[in-house]
Order: sequence, then structure tokens, then C-alpha cells
Amino acid sequence: MSTLQCISPIDGSVFASRDTLSLDAARVAASRARDAQRAWAARPLQERIDLVMAGVAAVGAMNDEIVPELAQMMGRPVRYGGEFGGFNERASYMAEIAQEALADIEVGEDATFKRYIKRIPHGVVLVVAPWNYPYMTAINTVAPALIAGNTVLLKHATQTLLVGERMAQAFASAGVPEDVFQNVFLDHDTTSTLIAERAFDFVNFTGSVGGGQAMERAAAGTFTGVGTELGGKDPGYVMEDADLDAAVETLIDGAMFNSGQCCCGIERIYVHESLYDDFVENAVALVNSYNLGNPLDAETTIGPMANVRFAAEVRAQIEEAVAAGAVAHIETFAEDDGAAYLTPQILTNVTHDMRVMRDESFGPVVGIMKVSSDSEAIALMNDSEFGLTASLWTKDVDRAAQIGDQLETGTVFMNRADYLDPGLCWTGCKNTGRGGGLSVIGYQNLTRPKSYHLKKVTS
Repeated sequence: MSTLQCISPIDGSVFASRDTLSLDAARVAASRARDAQRAWAARPLQERIDLVMAGVAAVGAMNDEIVPELAQMMGRPVRYGGEFGGFNERASYMAEIAQEALADIEVGEDATFKRYIKRIPHGVVLVVAPWNYPYMTAINTVAPALIAGNTVLLKHATQTLLVGERMAQAFASAGVPEDVFQNVFLDHDTTSTLIAERAFDFVNFTGSVGGGQAMERAAAGTFTGVGTELGGKDPGYVMEDADLDAAVETLIDGAMFNSGQCCCGIERIYVHESLYDDFVENAVALVNSYNLGNPLDAETTIGPMANVRFAAEVRAQIEEAVAAGAVAHIETFAEDDGAAYLTPQILTNVTHDMRVMRDESFGPVVGIMKVSSDSEAIALMNDSEFGLTASLWTKDVDRAAQIGDQLETGTVFMNRADYLDPGLCWTGCKNTGRGGGLSVIGYQNLTRPKSYHLKKVTS
């Protein structure tokens, strides 16, 4: 057993701490979830939907407490009001489509045979959620997993230590049995041991590439399904016919919002040479208008990074790029403390030889490159080990679709970025991982097919 500590990025103090479960206690929690699963799955689907949505509403009732708590734990400014809008939108959509998505697939019936396919819950689902959007990323799997008839253990990131606790309390207060949805504090070794022991029937992990590899290694040979959403280096491409003002506003916000700590944040931008100078000028002006500061202050528009070590990695990428010839356009903000409070940065004269254009930054920095053709932009966008989203800016839908067909990503945006539409599958490729959340496909991944071939007695 060890102690997990959430270090607040505001001042470096310990904001919260929790002891991890021993291996035996963790096994007991998983066993309780397994024992509770059949009865939960046997409840009518609409009853499960109603209970889950009541849990979602109970989280919403906590929002006045949650918003400053998130600022304390991971630095997002209170002015943005937390995550309940997206949290509720995603859960509501998955509730809305559940009846159809989980319905039997009728193959055929005649005088001799009745044939159909049912969607059967896996059983016990482990959700390992990240800190950067701690409520929204968790609900992506928690809501549909519960609705589909699984029981859920939620292991949340140490940086957002209290999120899983709040969610489990809210759902229990709404009537979801405590063994059906549990928050657990686990260390890495205990998590891996439980996976290897087949304590879970499906694991959904959002986090680093290394973390995803550890999950897959633990599950090796168990035939436990593992869904992963890992790193990203998402590009934006601004074509010559783009709405320049909208492109600047959206792409720079996509790069800098939440201090750049977004799964699908924009980390590199390619701009057609005819718009390049104006794009850079407007982008620099926008970033210079930001207020870096304490996230509890209503005037703050960009807070500290969630952890000093995250900021150190971004600083290292920027310093290496500048040493190799990149141009940094933003003068160091007075509030930059050399630790968690980091000046947002725009870099030009960058190349793909620089880590800032290859490695995931996950911070408030973006490199901008000039391109002269679609083919050049496509090659650069695909020149990455990651493949989560790409954002295309043009007035031509057909052109965007044709370019999108050539991109190695899970999602293609046109004239928007950094948004999860719950009607679309959230997925990636390459080192971004493998899996699919939300949409009808989210339900398919949280259930297994079971075929029925029933021969009738006709005499």
C-alpha cells in the first residue's frame, strides 16, 4: 500500500492524498463488482439508463464545488466553468441511442428457425482515466459501460485524485448500487496484477503511450480486451481559401486552451504561403492578449500547467527548437515562474527535425510552418507517430473530404478543432492507440456479440 498525493500547480502544496488499496483489498473490490454484475445487467435497460442519468445530474449538482476543486488540482481557470456541459452532453447522447444501439440484430425468422444476435455486456470494466479533462474522459466510458449492463471500477489519475470519488458518490446517491460503480485508488503494480489475473473483462485506458503499453503487457495472454487512447500531435492545415480570422481563433485556442493540455489539442499548424504572414501576426497578437495567472482568479485566461514536470518538458522542447533555429514570438510573461506557470509560445522557422514538431508537447506551444500545396501539407501532417485528429480549413467540403481520406488520423475536422461529437466514434491510429469510444461503436466495444440459432419443433 502506498499514498497518492495530488500536488496543486497553484502553489506546489499537497491538495489531497489517498492511500492505495492493498492487492487483497483490490481483489475484493473487483470480486464485489463481478458478484453485482448479473443483477445489474438483469435490470431493464431503461432503468439502467435512468439511474445513470440521475448520477450524471448528481454530479452537475456539485458543479459549484467541482470548478474550484479542478483549478486546485490541475490548474484550469475557474472562468471556464468546469466540464459539466460536455459531461452531460456525452452521457445524454449515449443514453438516447442505447435502446437502438443495444437492440438485438434480427437475422431472420421463418417456420423452421429464429436467428438473431444479442449484445452482451463484457462483465467488469476497468476505466483508467486521465487528469486533463477528468470528468469528460471518464464519462465517455463509464456511462455507456453501465448502461450496457457492465459493472465499473474507475481508477483516476493522481493529479485529479478526487474526481473518481465524487463521481462514485454522486452515482450512489442517485441509486446506482455501490458495488456496480466503484472508485478505486490503485498503484501501477496492483493494477497490472489484477489485469493479469483476469479480474476485469475489458480495460479502457486514456493516457501515455508507455501507460498503454503497460496495460497491453499486463493483459497479454488473458484475452482481455484493452481499448487505448494515447498520445497525439494533432495538426491544423489552413488552405488559401480559409476564413483567416476563424482559423486563427480556433486553432490557437485549440493549441492553448487548458494550457495546451488537451488530448486533441493542436500542436502543429501548416499554413498556405498566401496566408502565412497574416496568420502568424494574428496568432501572436491573440496569444499576447492572454492573462497567465492563478486559476482561481476570474481574470485569468490561462493557468499553470498541471505539474511542474509537465512544464519542464515543454520548456525543454522550446529551448531545443530555438537553439536549432526556431523563432519564438512571445516574450516571457511576467507571471512565468520557471515552474508550473509557463508562457504560451508560438514558434516559426520550425522543422520536423525538432522534437517540438514530433514529440507530444501537451502544453501551450505550437509550431507554424509555411506550405505551398495540399500534397506538401498532407505529407507533413502524416509525418508523425501519432494519429488522433486533424483540422482542415477551407470553404470546399469536397476538398476537405479528399484530403481527409489521405490522412492517418482517427477524426478529420473541417473548420473546427478540439471537440468530441458523441455521435461520432472517438478513435485513433498509430501510437495514439486502438479503440473507439462514444457513438454506436462505443457500445459495440463495451459489449460482445452472442448469436442465437433456434430451430423450432415443427411436428
